[in-house]
Amino acid sequence: MYKVGSNAYKQVNLETSVSQASPHQLIVLLFDGALNAIRLADLHMQKGNIPDKGKAISKAINIIDNGLKSSLDLNQGGEIAENLDQLYQYISQQLVLANLHNDSKKLQTCFDLLDNIAQAWREIAE
Repeated sequence: MYKVGSNAYKQVNLETSVSQASPHQLIVLLFDGALNAIRLADLHMQKGNIPDKGKAISKAINIIDNGLKSSLDLNQGGEIAENLDQLYQYISQQLVLANLHNDSKKLQTCFDLLDNIAQAWREIAE
């Protein structure tokens, strides 16, 4: 019973954060969501919980492909946008391989790459 209430609270809190966020803050939320999903996937992998590991990795890939990658402006973003596009593609591919091979090191590599970009993004003033 408490878990249902806790999940409902988290959902309302997330919806409030998203509705009040600037475009810059929305990107930070996407990074946070992808990073959290990768961490969760690693925990599930270590516990041998294969179905939930797969769900967490799928969530991370979805955030990267349909959130971060789709927010790039390849026409005006120039070389930076192109490089980020390629890096996001690489991370997504590595997440698939990590899922297939239960490779915790690949998950960590993906986390580190994404976290580096996220840290730089957080430092950018709006």
